[in-house]
Amino acid sequence: MRHAPTPVRWQVSDTLVPYPDAVGRMERAVAGIRSGQSPETVWLLEHPHVYTAGSSADPDELVDAGNTPVFETGRGGRYTYHGPGQRIAYVMLDLTGRGRDIHRFVEGLETWIVATLARFGVRGERRDGRVGVWVVSADGREEKIAAIGVRVRRWVTFHGLGINRDPDLARFRGIVPCGIREHGVTSLAAQGVDISATELDEAMRSTFDEAMG
Repeated sequence: MRHAPTPVRWQVSDTLVPYPDAVGRMERAVAGIRSGQSPETVWLLEHPHVYTAGSSADPDELVDAGNTPVFETGRGGRYTYHGPGQRIAYVMLDLTGRGRDIHRFVEGLETWIVATLARFGVRGERRDGRVGVWVVSADGREEKIAAIGVRVRRWVTFHGLGINRDPDLARFRGIVPCGIREHGVTSLAAQGVDISATELDEAMRSTFDEAMG
């Protein structure tokens, strides 16, 4: 018997969380949510420098990892970079009570990002055929500012999204980010928005309910 719904729990890590540790913690949380022993959870954090390979990763798109570790992971998508200055939101929700619609869930994540960016005067946009959120820079270039990669197990979601607040954008040159060669990567800082992780967290929390329902 499933337990009555409870409010989404928010967790924030103020120190860098190694990627394997985060995956292990998500696995335990997902099992708890599925069994009804744990509430749905959104976890905000940042990782040390790391490249991760999703389930569709092409080895040719790992251009030059250098000294940056590379981890294979169960999320969807291809290669991406995580590191200090990129705010990660791991979103662990039970879709059983949310319509069991994965496409709608991903659209909700995009809506959430767009609403969050709008709080800082940045216009985020969707693009057909390209998961994530994009901005058009002042010089007309179309660049990715937030990536999405999720996994769903027995209708419980995990992994999630990353918003580039002020990461080392040069690190994205070690891969073909999300398999897209023709567009670059940007950040809030590169768009002239200087904010703290706490300010970004507050915006994400304030826009979550309306976007994710």
